[in-house]
Amino acid sequence: MAFSAATAPILSSNPTLFSPKLSSPSLSFSPSVPNSSFGIRKPSISARPHSFSLNCASHSRRRFAVKASSELPLVGNKAPDFEAEAVFDQEFINVKLSDYIGKKYVILFFYPLDFTFVCPTEITAFSDRHAEFEALNTEILGVSVDSVFSHLAWVQTDRKSGGLGDLKYPLISDVTKSISKSYDVLIPDQGIALRGLFIIDKEGIIQHSTINNLAIGRSVDETKRTLQALQYVQENPDEVCPAGWKPGEKSMKPDPKLSKEYFAAI
Repeated sequence: MAFSAATAPILSSNPTLFSPKLSSPSLSFSPSVPNSSFGIRKPSISARPHSFSLNCASHSRRRFAVKASSELPLVGNKAPDFEAEAVFDQEFINVKLSDYIGKKYVILFFYPLDFTFVCPTEITAFSDRHAEFEALNTEILGVSVDSVFSHLAWVQTDRKSGGLGDLKYPLISDVTKSISKSYDVLIPDQGIALRGLFIIDKEGIIQHSTINNLAIGRSVDETKRTLQALQYVQENPDEVCPAGWKPGEKSMKPDPKLSKEYFAAI
């Protein structure tokens, strides 16, 4: 089990929340899948305007950081907390997002449904590279509107048969759809979530979000690169990361004169 012992208490400090391993030899699950979950979601609601303010703390320590002024889960706002059942290591556990604050970064990603097509490619890709995110002090959490019983059945299905096999991070059940709603990724008329992904820092602030339509899978490489860039600028608040920046590459000073050093070097 790649989920470290040091991380396990974060998931649940209450031993009664853990159930014994379930040994059902073969759970069968065949959900009813909306047709559009295989393609492109059609627009159904109008966009809501949001206001932003640019926060530059001082001339000596200027930070290019945007803070959203509303309480919506946009970049710069505190991530909505939640507590929900999840499946990990073929057990039912309890996951509370706020348990990670002050301890770890979190990659929180939503996917439409279990037992579908694009979803297992993303879920297993993140699991296969879990150790790389663990080395960056980051936990991965997957969320869908399916029940924990559906999650368990999918985990117990072999990858060659479209299943997941054992995963190195929890799959959270959002059967009430409250988590998907709070992160503004729920498609109301279908009752499933878009492919939203959020990077939440150790202070519980959403620092990055991306939302793909249903037919488009996400990149583990780009998620990791963005996380590394975030951690770099948080450790070096007087610097910013240009397009495509990777660790070891030259960063930039957000200053009209000092930035010329970067542009002269490329």
